[in-house]
Amino acid sequence: MAEFGRLALLFALGLAGYNLVAAVAGRRWDGALTSARNGLLGVAVLLTGAVAALLTALLTHDFSIRYVAENSSLEMPRIFIFTALWGGQAGSLLFWAWMLSALAALAVWLHFYAEARLIPWVIAVLSGIQLFFLLVINFLTNPFEKLPVVLPNGRGLNPLLQDPGMLVHPPLLLSGYVSWSIPFAFAAAALITGRLDRDWLQVTRAWAMLAWLVQGAGLVVGGWWAYHVLGWGGYWGWDPVENVALLPWLVGTAFIHSLMVQERRGMLKLWNFGLIMAAFNLSIFGTFVVRSGVLTSVHSFAQSSVGPAFFTFLGISLAASAALIFYRLPVLRTQGDFESLLSREAAFLLNNLLLVGIAFATLWGTIFPLLSEAVRGEKLTVGPPFYNQVNGPLLLGLLLLMGVGPLMGWRRTRPAALLRDLLGPALAGLVAVGLLFAVGIRLTEALLGFWAVVFVAGTVFLEFYRAVRVRRRAVGEGIIPALIGVIGRNRRRYGGYIVHLGILLMAVGVIGSNFFKLEREFTVRPGETFSLGRYTLRFERLGEWTDPGVRNVGALITQVEPFERELLPHRKFYRNWEQTPASHIEVVTVAPWLEDLYVFLTGWAADGSATIHVFVNPLVPFVWLGAAVALFGGVLAAWPARQTRAAPAAVPARGVVAGGG
Repeated sequence: MAEFGRLALLFALGLAGYNLVAAVAGRRWDGALTSARNGLLGVAVLLTGAVAALLTALLTHDFSIRYVAENSSLEMPRIFIFTALWGGQAGSLLFWAWMLSALAALAVWLHFYAEARLIPWVIAVLSGIQLFFLLVINFLTNPFEKLPVVLPNGRGLNPLLQDPGMLVHPPLLLSGYVSWSIPFAFAAAALITGRLDRDWLQVTRAWAMLAWLVQGAGLVVGGWWAYHVLGWGGYWGWDPVENVALLPWLVGTAFIHSLMVQERRGMLKLWNFGLIMAAFNLSIFGTFVVRSGVLTSVHSFAQSSVGPAFFTFLGISLAASAALIFYRLPVLRTQGDFESLLSREAAFLLNNLLLVGIAFATLWGTIFPLLSEAVRGEKLTVGPPFYNQVNGPLLLGLLLLMGVGPLMGWRRTRPAALLRDLLGPALAGLVAVGLLFAVGIRLTEALLGFWAVVFVAGTVFLEFYRAVRVRRRAVGEGIIPALIGVIGRNRRRYGGYIVHLGILLMAVGVIGSNFFKLEREFTVRPGETFSLGRYTLRFERLGEWTDPGVRNVGALITQVEPFERELLPHRKFYRNWEQTPASHIEVVTVAPWLEDLYVFLTGWAADGSATIHVFVNPLVPFVWLGAAVALFGGVLAAWPARQTRAAPAAVPARGVVAGGG
């Protein structure tokens, strides 16, 4: 298998180089272009073979291969063998290249004839990206490198990765990174050829939506994994690797909104090209940060030889992107002016500024330790307080814009009409704040956040109400059929509104878990009780047991109040990973109060006592519920419409939405 995998990678490298040359030649020679298209499919087939070879080696425990020996063992549950495929650096890069080859082949086959003038350069750009990754894989971190001797057993996968979340999170996140390559290639091709009309937008939007959805799902699953595995009671810690994964998603979100202005008014062309170029380059930056080990993170690999290669490629990509935009700068100027600050165009521009501002603040906080070390010789860390203080107001502004934007019209909006539309949602928010104040919530930041959530929800429901009312009058349907009909006839617009509703639900969870979380650590002896909030727990005893290759130490705890149940938080010590134990954390969602009781075993002593860390995390279930709603809305918004061409510019589409207007 090792020899087959090495040969497949070498042939894929050679074929990617050929495709690059043939695609450029294919501008004037149809035969070369067809050959390059077929060559993309060939690279996908070869890399599929390489992935199959590595997976077979993992499943058969071929410990003559270094990657297999370092990332698997005889004791590992078979299901986590699949996790080992992307659990190490070489395997994850192979997965990156494989997904790129599959998406590149699919994109070119789908658009080969419809976008004939762009396709030669699309193939060339994608082949250039493939060429870089295959050079790195073949010569710097080959997953099929042989060991001098065959080991009887492997080291096993990092215990933190032997979790169901790792079956989903890395492939989603890597696929999200990869997916930005497709819209980047079409944007680059449009700039090279000068075909800057709406056609490239139609193709690019579909692939950008795919990248946005997949990477968004990866971020959510990553948060769920961190919440259930790492033991610090949270789902987002502003870790450097979390940050760099968020960056392309933020910029991509801005692009998905901004392109609607170009579709309708021919404006923000420069913004759109800049945003999609930035999304791709930030995905490469994220890959560089994780692979180089230059920043300390629970998610990153150790320092390796691939860091300089990725840094060089990132520099080349940034320079090429900037050069292309500068080359076409005269024709990227806005067609038309902003007629009023109270217009949908202005709302979209403000949306861009806020999202890019959040992305820049996050990027600055992430790279600041490197800059401080380079300038002062001292690596200064940037923690969550910085991000919360800087990004918090920007996120609040973005939330409010989600409420105001859908009620604005193109070109200009009458202030009196806008205020009339906003009055009801604003009053609903005040009523909600009054009720929260009456039940004892006094924290100003939390009350402001809840007001914003209710206000925005009111404007979204107002849009749904108006559309349903019009449809019911027109066709005489009931409320539910009319609602389904409204969504079905304009999935892009109302799917985007559903995304906004999902984000509002997530905001409820974020506000509750950040402002009202309770936390305390207890050291208790068997039979002692301890309390936090409304919960009373009793520590019964420590226990120890073994599973294949794993030693477990747990604390048997009885929850006494308000419900009685048994909890067993425990630590898992894997062979060869004694210094990196995994944790089983008891997370109990209490439905009546919509909060999580979170119990983590921190440590224990020879006298039988245990140290237990307990959190009460209010409203966290709304984070996961909101994410599911947002992803559902994103799928609706991304679903292809019956018409492939954009509607005429004179037909308005309302809404500042993630999926469309």
